[in-house]
Amino acid sequence: MKISKIAQSIAESTTLKLNETFGILKSQGEPVIHLGGGEPHGKAPLSALEKSLPLLEKRIVRYSPSAGTKELREAVASYTEKYYDKKPEIKNIIISSGAKQALMVALQTIVDFGEEVLFPAPFWVSYPEMVKLAGGIPVPVPLKNKNLQPEISDFEKKITSKTRAILLNSPNNPSGVLYNREFIKEIIQYTKEKGIYLLMDDIYHRLLFDNKKHTPVLDFIEDIEQSHIIIFNGISKTYAMTGFRIGWAIAPSPIIKIMTNIQSHQTGGPSPLLQKAALGAITGPQDDVETLRNTLNTHRDKMLKAISPLSKLHITKPDGTFYMFIDFSEYEPNSMKLAALLLEKVKVLTMPGKPFGVEGYLRLSYCGAENDIIEGIDRIVWALSAPKGSKKQIRNQTVEKDW
Repeated sequence: MKISKIAQSIAESTTLKLNETFGILKSQGEPVIHLGGGEPHGKAPLSALEKSLPLLEKRIVRYSPSAGTKELREAVASYTEKYYDKKPEIKNIIISSGAKQALMVALQTIVDFGEEVLFPAPFWVSYPEMVKLAGGIPVPVPLKNKNLQPEISDFEKKITSKTRAILLNSPNNPSGVLYNREFIKEIIQYTKEKGIYLLMDDIYHRLLFDNKKHTPVLDFIEDIEQSHIIIFNGISKTYAMTGFRIGWAIAPSPIIKIMTNIQSHQTGGPSPLLQKAALGAITGPQDDVETLRNTLNTHRDKMLKAISPLSKLHITKPDGTFYMFIDFSEYEPNSMKLAALLLEKVKVLTMPGKPFGVEGYLRLSYCGAENDIIEGIDRIVWALSAPKGSKKQIRNQTVEKDW
C-alpha cells in the first residue's frame, strides 16, 4: 500500500504517545504521576455553558459559516481591542477548530513546497510536523542565551532566500519564557525588511506571573490590513477549555479570505455550539481566568522550591504558561533515556526535551493537582540524588534504587 511522502515524514507526537502510556499504566493500577500535562485542570467558565445551552435545548445545531459566526468574530475583535489595544475588523478574523487548525490553515495559505519556516528552539513539538504537512521545511533556530531569550542574531544565522516566515510562541511552550518587548519590536521590523511573515502564537498570553506583561505585536503596527503579521489565539489554555476546540487567527483580509476558502474544504466552520461556548467565555466574567492564573503561579513556586535540592540543574524561572523547561544534562544528557528512567523507576511522567528541540532538558508541567506536583518532584529528587541501594515507599510499593 502506497503512503505519501509527506505522510511518511510526519513523526508521531511524543507528548500524545507518552500521555497514552500514562493512561495504560494508570489503568493497570500503577501509582503514576503526570508531570507532562498540556492542559489546565480548571473548570470551563459557567458563562460558556450557559451561552451554549439554548442551542442544545432547541436541538438544532447546524453548519456555521466557514470563517465562523459573525457574533463570535465581533467578540474576538472586542477581545483583541481589550488585550491588544487595537481592534481588528471582522474581515481580519477567522474562527477555527482550535488555534492549532488556525495555524495549520495559515501555513497552507502562505507556504509553498520547499519554503522554510523558522522558529526558536525550544519549540512546541507540533510546529515542525505542521510545517511539513504544509509542504514546507521546518528550521529550528538554536538560541545562544542560556535563559532561552531569542535575539535577532540567532535568526540571522538561519535565514535564507527560501525563508517564508518566522513563528514565535510567547510566553513559550515548553520554557514558560516571555520574550522581551525589545525583541518583539525588533523581530517585527526585521521580518518586514526581509519581506517574510511573522506568525505569533499567543495562546498563553494571559497566563503570566510576577506582574509580567504580554507585548502585543499590534503595538508596533499601524494597520492590520497592511501588515505581514498573523496572530493566533484561542480559549483552550486561558479558559481551561481544551476540549472545546475553538481558536482564531487575525491577519490582513486577503490572507483571511484564502484561509477561509481552505478551511471551507477541510472542515467547514467550527461547531456553532462550541462557538457559543467560546462567546460566553470571552464576553462573560473573567474571574475563572484570574483564579487559574493565581493557582498556576502558586504551583510554579512550589515546584521550584521542591526541586531546589537538585543543585546541578539549570533552571530558567518561567514567566508564564504552566511549564518549566529544566536542564538535567549534568544528571543525564539523554532526555529520552532520563524520561524513560523516571517513568519506569519512580512512576513519574515527564516530557523529554529532544522533541522540543533541545537535548538534555525535561519539560515539567505544574497544571495538575498540587499534591501530585509535590510528590512527583519528591520522587524525581530521590531518583537523581539518593545513593544506590536506598529505598523509597511509592504508594503501596517499596522501590530500591538499583541505578
